[in-house]
Amino acid sequence: MAILTVLGIETSCDETAAAVVRGQPPGPGEILSNVVFSQSEAHAPYGGVVPEIASRAHLEILDDIIARALSEAELTLGEVDAVAATAGPGLIGGVMVGLTTAKALALAAGKPLIAVNHLAGHALTARLTDGVGFPFLLLLVSGGHCQLLAVQSAEDFRLYGSTMDDAAGEAFDKTAKLLGLGYPGGPLVEAHAARGNPRAFALPRPLLGRGLADSNRADFSFSGLKTAMRQLAQDKTISIDDACASFQAAVIDILQDRCATAMNMFAADFPGQDQPCLVVAGGVAANRAIGQGLAEVAGKAGFALRIPPARLCTDNGAMIAWAGLERFAVGASDPLETGPRARWPLDRKV
Repeated sequence: MAILTVLGIETSCDETAAAVVRGQPPGPGEILSNVVFSQSEAHAPYGGVVPEIASRAHLEILDDIIARALSEAELTLGEVDAVAATAGPGLIGGVMVGLTTAKALALAAGKPLIAVNHLAGHALTARLTDGVGFPFLLLLVSGGHCQLLAVQSAEDFRLYGSTMDDAAGEAFDKTAKLLGLGYPGGPLVEAHAARGNPRAFALPRPLLGRGLADSNRADFSFSGLKTAMRQLAQDKTISIDDACASFQAAVIDILQDRCATAMNMFAADFPGQDQPCLVVAGGVAANRAIGQGLAEVAGKAGFALRIPPARLCTDNGAMIAWAGLERFAVGASDPLETGPRARWPLDRKV
């Protein structure tokens, strides 16, 4: 199989990103450049991402970000093999900006267009960094998503469980807002939690202990935990460190429990693997305490644990470039008429 070089563009939320990667499946690949511009400062006054502000910012800066990515890779557009871009899911205005730009570049340079599912970008990052082989179990945990899936190929995903209400990352951001910590909330809550007592407050752990006999699923729920944090935050005398530590401990317990259920499902579906692998991806995967908790439960089940470096857990162009490379390597490409998608479940191809 030939070595491929792909330009990737990511604009699904509030990071404007472009990157160039080189390699071949299953990886590891080489990141030639990875330029990310975060809009956190622009959205901080609102306590969350404002879609119109995000799409306008993408439009204003994306050309420069792409130019920087190509320059740092010491390549011209004509020297890449394909142009990949997030086509969904995400904030539709932002997705449109990135996908339209990719179409223009592909058309002008005579290169194939690869429309990438943003979630697949997260899912396949462990192949870019560690060359993880198929199949593997994936915990995708971010601000907008919380899912457990078996990843059988770059386009074949089997869903074991998903959130019934809110995502873990959204719960982190909401908790930070309730406690007056600012935005983005995940790193702030983690920092305070490191100084607090995780047993200071008894918080709910929805669906904990719910096994296969109950639902044949490994679903999540975080709305009850968010409600409990809202009630706790009304007491202005509480220790912020203890509140954050107690919240984070509840999230870790939930993730451990749901992953243990999914590992049983994966082992039954894919028997005979010497050491199956649990991959954790998405922005929340950058949380070190969560990583330590999942390492514990994975070890007990005989699973290897792979978590990409923190800079590749949050949204970035390298993950989109690699996901595009994986698809292109097996002959896939997309017509210029391909449209953006606000919703695009990983376990559906269309």
